[in-house]
Amino acid sequence: MTVMECAVQAMLAMKTVAVAGLSDRPERASHEVAAFLQRQGFRIVPVNPRHAGERILGEPCHASLAEAVAAVRAEGREIGWVDIFRRPDDALAVVDEAIALGLRGVWLQLGIVNELAMARARAAGLLAVQDRCSKIEWMRR
Repeated sequence: MTVMECAVQAMLAMKTVAVAGLSDRPERASHEVAAFLQRQGFRIVPVNPRHAGERILGEPCHASLAEAVAAVRAEGREIGWVDIFRRPDDALAVVDEAIALGLRGVWLQLGIVNELAMARARAAGLLAVQDRCSKIEWMRR
């Protein structure tokens, strides 16, 4: 098993996931994937500044990853990883925030590639996946 495959398996075992860039529109990939993961028993924590204060998939949406982590920690729980639906250039900031917040993993969705973000995540000891879909990987299990 490759390092990335190990990271995929480890992250899919963590059941609380922040979804950065989650859209409220059901036709968007972020919404479809998050809804799928939710149906598989994952706790979805939406992160999208445009929808902060609203609910997406029945969960309160947060303006930032830091706000989402604080809200979940206030419940006595932890976010394990962040599923990133942002442009490759924007992914680096989310990865840096995940590192600073002590998350265990970062996942750049299918079509999102940022080698610098992956290198930073791995150097900080995080599990790191890029250019793969968490829904597809779950179904492969």
